[in-house]
Amino acid sequence: AADYLSFPPPALSLRWYARFVGVPGWRRAIWVRVQVASLTMLFATTLGLPAALALVRGRFPGKGAVYAFLLSPAIVPTIITAMGLYFFFARLKATGSLLAMALGHTVLALPVVIIIVAATLQGFDIRLEQAALSLGASRLTALRRITLPLVAPGVLSAALFAFLTSFDELLIPLFLSGVEIQTLTVRIWNSLQLEVDPTIAAVSSFLVGFTAAVLGASAVLRRRQPI
Repeated sequence: AADYLSFPPPALSLRWYARFVGVPGWRRAIWVRVQVASLTMLFATTLGLPAALALVRGRFPGKGAVYAFLLSPAIVPTIITAMGLYFFFARLKATGSLLAMALGHTVLALPVVIIIVAATLQGFDIRLEQAALSLGASRLTALRRITLPLVAPGVLSAALFAFLTSFDELLIPLFLSGVEIQTLTVRIWNSLQLEVDPTIAAVSSFLVGFTAAVLGASAVLRRRQPI
């Protein structure tokens, strides 16, 4: 309830949560973050699922090199990735757009999706798919009717982690966001430099709670996986 950050707080109050929700700048930052994270989840899952299928089931030369390349964004420092993305989108004059930030976050989220989906596929009993093939189903039908429904909890879990990867990311939005479009993490960063008030603590507790909720949902989905 104090007008400045202090711990322990002198009293408990929802005043700064109300300010967080009531200020248009904070609301806009949340909406931008949700849009970018949703696009990232869509892109990363759409690309990561077939990539994981190819890496787990496929046999082709250079498979290890392809796997290492796809996972490299998880190894390379994020600041280097962010700088590379900035120069790339600056040439295209696309910085400051939702699509640029979503594509940038997809680079970071794709390895997460591939790792989770690949682990799910490796635990899948391939004999179920082989039984469907022996009964006359095509490979596409067996994949659509047998494999995908059974690995769906793992895929959904990977999608949630992709959303979370984007939602909590700071460096890439710092490089790619513009004056008009700011994500929640960039707004927090700017507020820490310009005005430090308890609103930031309220936002931080919101992010912690949201992250915990997403991780809990992911754990529930993984437990419900039948394979």
